[in-house]
Amino acid sequence: MSDVATTRPAHEIRERFGFWRRSYAMVTKEFIQFKRDRLSFALFFLIPLLQLVLLGYAINTTPRHLPTAVLLQEDNDLGRSILKALENTSYFKFVRQVHDIGELDNLVKSGQVLFGVEIPRGFERAVRRGDRPALLVAADATDPIAANAALGSLGQIVQTALQHDRYAGDPPSLPFEVRIHARYNPAAVSQLNIVPGLVGTILTMTLLIFTALSVTREIERGTMESLLSMPIKPIEVMFGKIIPYVFIGFLQASLTVSFGVSVFGVPVIGSLTTLALLSTLFITTNLSIGYTFSTIAQNQLQAMQMSMLFILPSILLSGFMFPFLGMPVWAQYIGEVLPLTHYVRIIRAIMLKGASVQNLQHDTIALALLMLVSMTIAVTRFRRTLD
Repeated sequence: MSDVATTRPAHEIRERFGFWRRSYAMVTKEFIQFKRDRLSFALFFLIPLLQLVLLGYAINTTPRHLPTAVLLQEDNDLGRSILKALENTSYFKFVRQVHDIGELDNLVKSGQVLFGVEIPRGFERAVRRGDRPALLVAADATDPIAANAALGSLGQIVQTALQHDRYAGDPPSLPFEVRIHARYNPAAVSQLNIVPGLVGTILTMTLLIFTALSVTREIERGTMESLLSMPIKPIEVMFGKIIPYVFIGFLQASLTVSFGVSVFGVPVIGSLTTLALLSTLFITTNLSIGYTFSTIAQNQLQAMQMSMLFILPSILLSGFMFPFLGMPVWAQYIGEVLPLTHYVRIIRAIMLKGASVQNLQHDTIALALLMLVSMTIAVTRFRRTLD
């Protein structure tokens, strides 16, 4: 009886120490796994650091130095004084001087400038006569955050800047009228800005992840051996994996746009055919990038991490959530190589402005180049063996 009582605590002690030994062995095994999977280990730290940098430095909800075109139909001292006063506010940055109203409208519609300032012919002479002529300001209001701060203070800023000018009245008042045309979204309805961009965001998140897992899933399931034994070329494998998702992505985009139009009242002013063609180009570009990730990653976890690392800056730096032109220049350069940046401009311009392919040449060419580059990398890196 006493022997049983003596051995039981010893057994419990051995079991307790065995628990800690086995747990320690598992902890050691996980650290060894981290050491071997260096990419995953690095991404665990890179993703939060990326969030801090982007949210801390790149995001600006009060954008300044916004690109502006000017139509100065008569060169005079008062016109130059007004333009200088506008530029001194730091809200406006004059990047183009146009020669007719058609060129000004095209720049605003294509998104190359956010504002267009027109000083009509005979402006200074009308001010001298006391006629209070109109200074015309056309604004792209598809992104209310980018436009409202500048427009809200436009009249007061000009008045303050010119209060010592010989044309100022007593009491100080503007000797001219500032007439603002807030185009495409004059009521500053947030849904008109958010919903089109949300179409591209949803497509990026879903399609990129699906294709990023395609090759790694084949390897982990052991079906890649059968695939590689067939007389099939890398580009044929890529097309075979991408094309089904092109149709799925197109259906997904059609459903999202239809829902936005019927529920949120977002208009489609432009051509549906143009929207469908450029959406297909965007879908194919995202699928190509996702397939590239699948050829680089060694397992599905790495493919998912790489996808998230790409999706995060796409959402933050594309102009979907924050004004693109309000970000630092280095952040804008990064945003220019992200497909979502160009698609957000495309879909907003087509749905809200009625833009054509001619107005969207820059973004269309950029998407096509990104697609070709990613396809080339994917085909080059496709593993012909499992080694």
